[in-house]
Amino acid sequence: MMKTIRKTLVFLGGVFTFGILINAAQEEPKEITNQEVLEEKLVNDYNVYAVPMPENLNFSGELVPVENPDIRERMDRELLVNTYWQSNGLLLFKRANKYFPIIEPILKKYDVPDDFKYLAVIESGLTQAVSPARATGFWQILKNTGREYGLEVNENVDERYHIEKSTEAACKYLKKAKERFGNWTLAAAAYNAGSGGINKRLKKQNASTYYDLLLGQETGRYVFRIVAVKEILSNPKKYGFNFTDEDLYEYIPTFNVLVEEPITDFNEFAAKHGINYKILKLHNPWLRQAHLNNASGKEYFVKIPREGYYKTGVGQ
Repeated sequence: MMKTIRKTLVFLGGVFTFGILINAAQEEPKEITNQEVLEEKLVNDYNVYAVPMPENLNFSGELVPVENPDIRERMDRELLVNTYWQSNGLLLFKRANKYFPIIEPILKKYDVPDDFKYLAVIESGLTQAVSPARATGFWQILKNTGREYGLEVNENVDERYHIEKSTEAACKYLKKAKERFGNWTLAAAAYNAGSGGINKRLKKQNASTYYDLLLGQETGRYVFRIVAVKEILSNPKKYGFNFTDEDLYEYIPTFNVLVEEPITDFNEFAAKHGINYKILKLHNPWLRQAHLNNASGKEYFVKIPREGYYKTGVGQ
């Protein structure tokens, strides 16, 4: 009896399995589209998270009052925008490694808080940018402002493109603004809107702090952007940025060549120092033409990269 039952079960099992195979053969295979694969991959591999509000956010030691709901929302916006603009964020990490070591000692020399290096980041992305208003360089300095703070600005030489000298000019402006307004947060806002503009708004609105002012879009976001960039660049892993030291840009060591007379041809000058025209201009963007006038015999220091960092004439 048991043998009969086993044979029946085996038979039934075989019929059942065979039936499944027949049905499977009759059904047309479902084609999986690229879009479906992509959607599944996005669901499984990519997620967007809200960014928790960090504690004790500050600019130059001055706390951001995020307990105020308006301030919290504005701060949250800048943290989100800068966290999820990943390509730009990675570029900022790379450039900061290259240029912060140049900017930091100058800020210290002028007793300007180290946090102001992040002001240069939001102004230009640490590039030699030129705005629609013709503000120029890392610190986005206007022509007249540059001249007021000791920079030479003309068609032949424009020291707004000189990282060290433009940083010194920015420090002088910021220190003067700090003396006028009494704190570094308003000094930073004044860098964007002008000291006169900030002073006018403080009086008109009967306010005493940046966070109590109703401002236009750009200046209203300005300090929050600085603080957000400071927070993210100070905590890369926390905000999902992954890189090694080898991924970062490095500043090429240079030495200074004193020049006290005109240079009629930068091609010849570059070749004399073992580099080409392009390399000379990359390290001295403040030299705006193919020659240096210098009719007055002024002292200039031209940067020349140390030997071994560039290969020129490849393919020639």
